[in-house]
Amino acid sequence: MNRVLAIIERDMRKFLGSPTLILVSMFFPLVQLVVLGYAFGGKIKNLTLGVVDQDRALETVKLREMLGAVAANARTFVTIDYTDAQQAMTDLRDGKINGVLNIPPEFSRRVLAKDAPQVALIEDNTDNFSVAALEGVFTSLAAAFNSGEVPPRVPSGVTLSVVELYPYVPYIQFLLPGSIVLAIFVSAMIGGGIIYIDDKARGLHEGYLVTPISKFELILGFNLSGAIKAFLAGLVLTTLGSIIAGIPDPLDPARLLKLLVVITVTALALISMMFVLMVRVSDPLVPRATFGVLNTLLFFPSGAVYPVYGFPTWMKAIATVDPFTYAVHAFKSLLLKNTPLMAIAGDLLFLIAFTALTMACATLLFRRTL
Repeated sequence: MNRVLAIIERDMRKFLGSPTLILVSMFFPLVQLVVLGYAFGGKIKNLTLGVVDQDRALETVKLREMLGAVAANARTFVTIDYTDAQQAMTDLRDGKINGVLNIPPEFSRRVLAKDAPQVALIEDNTDNFSVAALEGVFTSLAAAFNSGEVPPRVPSGVTLSVVELYPYVPYIQFLLPGSIVLAIFVSAMIGGGIIYIDDKARGLHEGYLVTPISKFELILGFNLSGAIKAFLAGLVLTTLGSIIAGIPDPLDPARLLKLLVVITVTALALISMMFVLMVRVSDPLVPRATFGVLNTLLFFPSGAVYPVYGFPTWMKAIATVDPFTYAVHAFKSLLLKNTPLMAIAGDLLFLIAFTALTMACATLLFRRTL
């Protein structure tokens, strides 16, 4: 065990002597969390809607009042009046506005006559997010317009009551578990891949090979030292990220203890995975070149940024064997729901089994040669 501790000490001294490396591995994922968390997932607001009113009668006034209420309260859009429909279409094509609401002539007459009145919502469908926001608002507006001003005291039909188990979860909180796993992965990539390959390229690993240390002790020392670095990165992002994202009771001791277990198991799984991938590699450019590919293959299919349920079958197959999937699920369960450890026992068992398998493979593949 002393030989393993010597490898860990040497690797940690090298890591702590590089402030830039610490910054990259621990704080860049935190920056990514803040940027992506607030760049995606928020409610669409302040779209620009052109209104072409060709009716200008009583029912149109009612519709315009409803548009004004949306603009003043939900602020999904602001309205701009157009007298020329062609100019409104030109501005829509030029990207000056996000949509055009065309109220045709005799709209009010057809409403009063119950003669299938229609309005046209013309959208720039190159922006799916804006389209979805506008369609959602106008679907609700149409239903409210058709229901009349006085709803019945006792509804005669079936109504739906939505009950939410947990407080509202903004996207930055939804993204936090994936960002924690990404921070651990970046440290694993550096500690289990780039540093080891650089040592080989510089000939520093020759010192290991002339010692009586066994292959298993070498692999164990490298993995434990890398896991410590990955653990520190995960711990920093878990605590600071929880505070920034607004997780309720971010420093709750019981939950922090459970999170430490998940961070440890995830760090061991990812560092052992990186080591088995790089154990036969000698070119220092290989881990740098594969980082983006690995990030794409592991991070995005894991459900970190979008639920796995929406994936096609082939992506679900990747998610099934992806250690990121189980780590992200475990962090989500603890951070967003504060579940007991038994609820994520399956995730922990997979990560532990994955660690044992990759450690065994790395030991078999490791060569005590120059």
